[in-house]
Amino acid sequence: MTQWYDVAPVEEIPPGTCRTVDLDGRPVAVINLEGQFYAIEDLCTHDGGDLASGDIEGDVIVCPRHGARFSIKTGEVLAPPAYEDIATFPVRVENGMVQVCDRPAG
Repeated sequence: MTQWYDVAPVEEIPPGTCRTVDLDGRPVAVINLEGQFYAIEDLCTHDGGDLASGDIEGDVIVCPRHGARFSIKTGEVLAPPAYEDIATFPVRVENGMVQVCDRPAG
């Protein structure tokens, strides 16, 4: 069964920032890109490091450890040393609260 988790009120995740949430042991980063929210697995496929502490450049997140780049919108890997995409998750706003689904998109 699909479950939605509260992340934070919309105003607590301003554009260009992210907030992390634990979905039953799976770390997920919820990112605000110009008022649109996206959720990605907070785990670099290169070495398992977190992505949430990396730089956001447009719609790309850069792994802070070795510079792998991923699309925030699709999870697609864009630059090595990573070669595997990351999972993305559905996000919604309900009554001013950003929520993320516990099932990967797609």
